[in-house]
Amino acid sequence: MDGLSCDLCGAPLLADEPVRYEVHIQVLAAYDPLELTPADLDHDLRPEIRDILARLRHCDPQELEDSVHKEFRFDLCMACQRRYLRHPLPALEPDRHER
Repeated sequence: MDGLSCDLCGAPLLADEPVRYEVHIQVLAAYDPLELTPADLDHDLRPEIRDILARLRHCDPQELEDSVHKEFRFDLCMACQRRYLRHPLPALEPDRHER
């Protein structure tokens, strides 16, 4: 991410490559629209809100932020850009998923 070397292979970019490529990745939480009914609007949500806020007090602020939005930027040389375009999502090992 320094613009001077490829973030995948480490090759110098400005001196040895005619072009460099930037990859921007945004990971956003996706929310489906909620359907509210009149009963939902009549329901007192304050106890639920207090419960959620109490649980959030014990959470890591960075983890909470990352669960909603995270951005990455990488510099790639021409060869790595081509490789990235062929396989933008590397296969994950099944036992390596974090939950």
